[in-house]
Amino acid sequence: MIEAPQPFVIRQECDKIAFQNGFRRTHGETEGWRRYSSTTAQGSIWLAAEENGNWLLAIDHAGVLGEIGLEMSDSVGPGVARFRFASLTSLYAIMPRLYELAVSLPDAPLQEFLHQTKGMPKATEAERLVVQRVGQGIFRDRLITYWQGSCPLTGISDHALLRASHIKPWKDCESDEDRLDVHNGFLLSALWDAAFDRGLVTFDDGGHPQFSTQLSETAAAELRWQAPIRLTDKHRAHLEWHRSEVFEKGYGG
Repeated sequence: MIEAPQPFVIRQECDKIAFQNGFRRTHGETEGWRRYSSTTAQGSIWLAAEENGNWLLAIDHAGVLGEIGLEMSDSVGPGVARFRFASLTSLYAIMPRLYELAVSLPDAPLQEFLHQTKGMPKATEAERLVVQRVGQGIFRDRLITYWQGSCPLTGISDHALLRASHIKPWKDCESDEDRLDVHNGFLLSALWDAAFDRGLVTFDDGGHPQFSTQLSETAAAELRWQAPIRLTDKHRAHLEWHRSEVFEKGYGG
C-alpha cells in the first residue's frame, strides 16, 4: 500500500530526490504520488513510498522508458511506467541517468534551438551560419549529456578532445529535428571523429567498428577502443545511411 497522504518525512525525501536531480517544479500530490517537472527536461516524474519501505518512481516520457533499462513494476499509478526500489540508495542511483535522458530525448535539443534562434535573421548565408552554429553548440552539449561526458569507445572524458560527430551530416539532414536528434550522433575522441567523418570507419548494428580498406594498418592500429558503442534502433537507422552513403562510397573524401 502507498502511504497517502505522504507523511512529512516522506514528502521531504521526495522533494530532496527530485530537486537534487533537476526536477524542481512541484505539482502537488495525488493518492500518495508527488509530481515534479523541470524547466530543462521534458516530461514529469512522480515519487511515492510504500508502507513496507519500498520507494516508487513513475515517468511519462516514452523516450526515457525506452532507454532507462529498468524493469517495470506492477504498481498502479500515474505515468506510462512505474518502478519499485528497495531503498533510497537504489532510487538515487538511477535519477542522474533519468535526467540525462529526459533532457536529451526525444526533441528537447530541437525545442531549445527553436527558442534560442527565434527572431534571428536567416536571409543571408552569413546569418544562416550563425544560426547553424547555435544548433551545433546545442547538439554538442546534449551529446555530452547523453553519452555521460565521455567517448563511448575509448572512455576519454577530456572535453577538449571530444567531438560531436553527426552520423548523417548537418547539410544532408532534411530537417532541424534530424540535425538535433541525439540518436544522429556520437561523442567521439578527435581521432575517431576524423576517421568516422571521412568514411574510414563505421559501426555495425552491434556497435563494433568496421574499418575501410583505405585505412592503413598503422592508422587502424592507433584507433584503439575498449568496448562497442551502445546503440538504439534509432542509432542503427542512421548508421545504415552512414554505411551506404559515407563508408562504402568514401563520401567524406
